[in-house]
Amino acid sequence: MDISTRESTLTVGEAAERVGLTTYTLRWYEQEGLVAPVGRDSAGRRRYTAGDVDWLFLLTRLRRTGMPVRDMRRYADLARQGDGTLGARRALFEAHRARVLARMADLTEDLRVLDHKIDAYRRAEGRCEGS
Repeated sequence: MDISTRESTLTVGEAAERVGLTTYTLRWYEQEGLVAPVGRDSAGRRRYTAGDVDWLFLLTRLRRTGMPVRDMRRYADLARQGDGTLGARRALFEAHRARVLARMADLTEDLRVLDHKIDAYRRAEGRCEGS
């Protein structure tokens, strides 16, 4: 797929930098089927459009929030199938959202424990300095 050079596009390195991935990871995403084949310039080099970058941003957020690659792949497959899969995509995101919220609750509790220990150490240091 040869793309027009009139459309603003990014190289692999530029797209990777824009979304916070390494070029290796971006290529791996392509190999795993998470990214549809991107356009190429007349020299055969990959060129990423704004739509491609938006998709990559979504993938990075899904991964950052702990979505397993198999679920990301399932989502990508569903998205490529079109509007007939809207309900399945929503269900996939709702299940992931529930996992993210549970993880956030766990992290909030973990943070409370850390704050408690930090306060205890501050109080202990104050007692030692006062001695």
